[in-house]
Amino acid sequence: MKQKSNSSAKKRFKKTGSGKIMHEKSAKNHLLKNKSKRQKKFGADGITLSGTTKHRVSRMVPNL
Repeated sequence: MKQKSNSSAKKRFKKTGSGKIMHEKSAKNHLLKNKSKRQKKFGADGITLSGTTKHRVSRMVPNL
């Protein structure tokens, strides 16, 4: 039987051109008027995963 991909992980993670796995930071979708400019600026870029976390995500989404 084929292994199923984790649907929530498929939506949250993506692979870069160099093969790293990235995800977006939280707190950038709504209630932005209450947040400082600094909070919004540092929430802008994504985070690359490393080590155990990367291995765990790659097992959840095998074809990522």
